[in-house]
Amino acid sequence: MSFQKKDFELPVDDIALKETLDLLDWPLLCDQISSFATTSQGRKECKASSIPEDIETSRRYLAETLEVTALDDETEGGISLNGVHDLEKILLRCLKGGSVSGIELLKVAETLRAARRLRRQINDPVSRPTMSKLFSKIGTLPELQRLIEFGVEDSGRVADRASELLARLRRQVLHLRVERKDILKAHLRRYASVLQDTVISERSNRPVLALKSGAVDQFLGTIHDSSASGNTVFIEPKVVIPLGNQIDALEAKILLEEQKLLRFWSSEVGENFETLQHLSMVLVKLDFALARARYGSWLGGVAPLIQEEPDTKFVMDEFRHPLLVWQEVYENGAVVVPISFDVSPSLRVVAITGPNTGGKTVALKSFGLAILMAKFGLLLPCVGRPLLPWINQVLADIGDEQSLQQNLSTFSGHVIRITRILNSIATRPGSSIVLLDELGSGTDPTEGTALAIALLKTLADRVRLTIATTHFGELKALKYNDSRFENASVGFDSETIRPTYFLQWGIPGRSNALAIARRLGIDNVITDLAQEFIRNNGVDNVNNVIQGLEEQRKKQQEAAENAADLLVRTELLHEEIMGRWQEQCRDSEKFQNKGRRELELSIREGQNEVRKLIRRLRDDSADGELARSTGKKLKHMESIYNQDKIRKTHNDWIPKEGDRVRLSAIGKAGEVIEVSEDGLHVTVMCGVFRSVVELNDIESLDGQKPSSPKSVVKIKTTIPLGSSTTVRTKRNTIDVRGLRVHEAEALVEEKLRNIAGPLWIVHGVGTGRLKRGLLEWLEDLDYVEKITSADQCEGGQGCSVVWLK
Repeated sequence: MSFQKKDFELPVDDIALKETLDLLDWPLLCDQISSFATTSQGRKECKASSIPEDIETSRRYLAETLEVTALDDETEGGISLNGVHDLEKILLRCLKGGSVSGIELLKVAETLRAARRLRRQINDPVSRPTMSKLFSKIGTLPELQRLIEFGVEDSGRVADRASELLARLRRQVLHLRVERKDILKAHLRRYASVLQDTVISERSNRPVLALKSGAVDQFLGTIHDSSASGNTVFIEPKVVIPLGNQIDALEAKILLEEQKLLRFWSSEVGENFETLQHLSMVLVKLDFALARARYGSWLGGVAPLIQEEPDTKFVMDEFRHPLLVWQEVYENGAVVVPISFDVSPSLRVVAITGPNTGGKTVALKSFGLAILMAKFGLLLPCVGRPLLPWINQVLADIGDEQSLQQNLSTFSGHVIRITRILNSIATRPGSSIVLLDELGSGTDPTEGTALAIALLKTLADRVRLTIATTHFGELKALKYNDSRFENASVGFDSETIRPTYFLQWGIPGRSNALAIARRLGIDNVITDLAQEFIRNNGVDNVNNVIQGLEEQRKKQQEAAENAADLLVRTELLHEEIMGRWQEQCRDSEKFQNKGRRELELSIREGQNEVRKLIRRLRDDSADGELARSTGKKLKHMESIYNQDKIRKTHNDWIPKEGDRVRLSAIGKAGEVIEVSEDGLHVTVMCGVFRSVVELNDIESLDGQKPSSPKSVVKIKTTIPLGSSTTVRTKRNTIDVRGLRVHEAEALVEEKLRNIAGPLWIVHGVGTGRLKRGLLEWLEDLDYVEKITSADQCEGGQGCSVVWLK
């Protein structure tokens, strides 16, 4: 009852916002986040913090989350908040002039020491500007820390060195205790026959001996206690009573001196109340940011991009509901089916239809929860880079509001909640999102449908986006009369009679109520009769149209997959041909180098021969016969040179089938078995190797080049030039496991420069540090379009796929 009273005391718009948070299970999400906090005050902050109402605060929260995530990954063992304590009660007591214990003072000193360590660790204005700014204004009070640690021991006891008087009094007490102990040991030996035990006990903070009750008259002293049976009395010998009194008096002085010191140190803490309070607040913010960061890392989340422009669309690819992920991991829940959203800026209403238990409400909650998480500075569990416009408030009507205490029916409960939503929209400025579940249900279908249509048209004029789930067929037709409306549906497998939980955009869904009823055990006679009523009313025609649209979409998807497969095979063939061409180029270069070396050697040999002939002719002993033979040799060399020149300059040769030619690239001879119609290509059989080459790549066996000019080959294709294979191969896969982040970045960058299409990066799972470092770096690259996780058969979470623009 107190909860209801508190609600009615709130303003109407605040009630609507609070109800929305409860309906979207936001408190449960905050509980999960708090489990990642380190300190008690950090856990309180996770549960008590409100969602920011301005985009600057949300961006600051997100910046804190990202900076702390990176630092936590880089730090061995993660960021440690060891030594940070909750000082709230301690500081208030010191502020009011009270005194705290030594243990509590040590908590203050340990917190100051931890804050100084964390400030050194975090301070980096370049890589962590937001957190560095937060820690730049804190005071760690090193003098106060040293004062407390000097005066208080680790156990919380005031140290002897804190005061000369305290040290002197404690030495006196120690001396008297030793003297008293020696006297008691002497009594143990002297009166051993009348003692029950040889152990010095203690009663009322005084030393006693266990004396037999019958020997009380033989022993002088003060009785402090007796045993339950009465056979033993515990007596303090008279000789040590004065020593005990002196010890008590000294201990009273010691206590006064300790209290004096504690009051002094507590007053020092109180004088620095504002500094210590600000320090505690900053440390709580750090723990809060660290909890958000570690929760996002556990989810495998990515940072959303929040834009203030009104024409920003909603883009979330494969969003997984975080509460369902928690159930899957910790409660053995079902595998979470991701949901994708892509809502253009022009849309104002999305109607989600489909079968019961098909996931309509989960899709509704997922969208609302994603908006709240983005505003809270959390990473979203999806792939790629989520894009969201700034939303001032999220309002929801989900579930049954039936109440016996308030005399409300289901329909009345929905109407009251929608009224609060409309009032909140009117009183709070800024863009809003409205989530409506089973709109118009709980009353006459005709009136409910009319009310639902009117409400959606009104909301289309007033709010940024409305998402509603419904079973009314009339709402599915709104899209065709108003471009601001769009249909979506949850999938249903008609063969297994089970929902698939996938959200399909652009096609309305069938309720499949009869199929679900059959699966749940309703008699076939009843369902067949219901099917006959549907057929007579013409409703079956609409379902047939929807089914036809679903089948057409499935065929289009299969055709697209077949086209993609054909494209993959084409690109693989292209890669193979390119590889052979590159190999031929390398062989051609080797052959040309070999020919150049042979030519240079031939020239040098000819020059040497000519020099020898000239020297012989210049010899005084040369005769006519020598001159004639020398002339013949020169003419022979000239004829050989002229023949090579004629052969190389002869360009009238055209190859035809059956000619023997030489492949210039590899220097091998082969036979022409086919000439293309345009005469620009020939097919040459070289041994068992069959190759189609251009005319420029062959020559006759006597060195003649074909006379045909170089041809330009133009390829007609409907495939964009930037298209690429989506099949994983050795050429588009890189393994960076075992490398550091900066080493992996260098290898991936080099690979991206030499590849067209997606790149598979195998980074493994491990601690996740390498994966997160690579993803953060890749997201900042302008030429990267998106990053997705590989299929389970290709590595799953241990492999990421990078798609280029």
